[in-house]
Amino acid sequence: MIKAIAMSAICCAVAALIGACASVAPQLYALSPVAASSGEASDLAVTVGPVSVPEAVDRPQLVSIMAPHKLRIDEFNRWASPLKNDIPRVVAENLAALLGSPYVSVFPQSVAVAPSYRVVIDVARFDYAPGVEVRLGALWSVRSTADGKSRSGAATLVEPGGGVAPAAMVAAHSRMLGRLSGDIAAAIRSLAADARKGATGPAKGSPVGISTPLP
Repeated sequence: MIKAIAMSAICCAVAALIGACASVAPQLYALSPVAASSGEASDLAVTVGPVSVPEAVDRPQLVSIMAPHKLRIDEFNRWASPLKNDIPRVVAENLAALLGSPYVSVFPQSVAVAPSYRVVIDVARFDYAPGVEVRLGALWSVRSTADGKSRSGAATLVEPGGGVAPAAMVAAHSRMLGRLSGDIAAAIRSLAADARKGATGPAKGSPVGISTPLP
């Protein structure tokens, strides 16, 4: 009899524990744009994406590095949307502010204006070691849809510390994406400047000083 009562008590405790865990709603996090407006307006049309991310972090849960070769998947702290969607969204919002253009979209979405520049990003590292560091590593390229000219670059960004709270990691990664967006914006401006020079310069074989029609 005593054994049956003890077993019943254990089952009730386990059921209560499972119920308590199930009732805890996970916290949701989203990356945020950090770029300030450039104060200048432009009509540059840009599309961002696709963006690839490492499979280890391509999941709803936040992933942290606990030790060499050891990752922790946090069931109670999750991304509000997949990183493959959230990263290009934030980069696009940063570029819209930096370029002063309303024509920045996320692939495969589009705006009424056909994109003049396409941005592709390959995220190689999106790491978070609580209390140690937050790291972002990425390769990126920008291509002009008009003449095929391109610019590319690599980013290896680290913030020491990073805090132990998930919110601190998300804020650090948002800042890093802001710095990455700044490099991409500079590349787009460079390509646009080259295109303007080519459009206003003399045609090949034309004597200098003789005006040529714009294409």
